[in-house]
Amino acid sequence: MQIPEIPNLVHYAIPFFVLTVIIEVILTVKVKLEDYEFKDAATSITMGLGNVFIGLFTKGLIFGVFLFLYQYRLFTIPFTWWAWFILLFAEDFAYYWNHRIAHESRLFWASHVVHHSSTKYNLSTALRQTWSGSFYTFIFWAPLAIIGFHPLMIVTQMSISLLYQYWIHTELIDKMPKWFEAVFNTPSHHRVHHATNPQYLDRNHAGIFIIWDKLFGTFEPEVEKPVYGLVTNINTYNPIKVAFIEWYNMFTDVFTSKTTLGKRFLYLFKPPGWKHDGTGKLSMDLRKEWEENKKGEV
Repeated sequence: MQIPEIPNLVHYAIPFFVLTVIIEVILTVKVKLEDYEFKDAATSITMGLGNVFIGLFTKGLIFGVFLFLYQYRLFTIPFTWWAWFILLFAEDFAYYWNHRIAHESRLFWASHVVHHSSTKYNLSTALRQTWSGSFYTFIFWAPLAIIGFHPLMIVTQMSISLLYQYWIHTELIDKMPKWFEAVFNTPSHHRVHHATNPQYLDRNHAGIFIIWDKLFGTFEPEVEKPVYGLVTNINTYNPIKVAFIEWYNMFTDVFTSKTTLGKRFLYLFKPPGWKHDGTGKLSMDLRKEWEENKKGEV
C-alpha cells in the first residue's frame, strides 16, 4: 500500500490562529460585548504553545503505539476517499467517548480540566490545551489502528478534528443554520459545554458531529446565557498551576484521605467532585438540584 506524505496540519494552522485571535479581539472591543481579558488570553496561548512543544515528542509516541497495534489489524484499509469518509465518523466517535470520559473520570479530567479553566470564552480559549493528556488519552483511538486504519490516517484525522473545533470557541457567532446545528458541533453547542450552569454540566461532548450527544443522551441546547469556567474556579493565570493543579489535588486526595486503600484508589476513577464519605457533589447532583428547583418554580 502506497503511503502519502501528509504535513503536520496543526503547525501550518498556527499563523491562522494568531490572525483570527487578533481579529476577534478587534471585533469584541468594537461591538462592546465585553472587555477582552488579555491576561487570560495570554495564559491560553501559553498553554497552546506548550501543547505544541510537548506534541513534538508525544506525536512520535502515539504514532509508534498505533503502528505497533496496526501489525495486528483486522483489515487493511487503503488511503481512498471512502476510507477517509468512514474515518471521519469513526474518529469522531472515538473523540466523543474520550471527551465524555474526561468529564466522568478524574484521571482523565486532571488533564482535560485545563481546557475548561478559563472564565472567558473566545478563540484563545481553544488554544488552552493540556500538557499531560497526550501521554495517555490516545488509548481511545487505538481501536482504529486495530480495525485497519493506517496510523498516519488516524493522527491526520485527529488533527482535522482539532482544527475544526477551533472556530466554535467564540461568542461572536450566535446560531448557524438549523440544518447545520442539527448535525454539526457549533459555537452555540460548544458554549453549553464550557458553561457551569447546572443544566449545562457534562453536556455536548461533540468534536465535529453533535449527533453522538443526541444519540447517547448528553445533548443540551443553549437557552440560558452560559457562565464559563469551573464549578470551583482555580483563579490563576499561572500556566504551571493551570497545567498541574488538578493532578496535585487528585493525588492529595489519594494519599491523604482518611479511608481505606480501595476508596483512596477510587479518587482516580470516580467523577470530579466525588468524596469517599459521601459529602461531595457531582455534576449530576447539581443538575438534579436545578431540575427540582425548576419544578418548584412552576
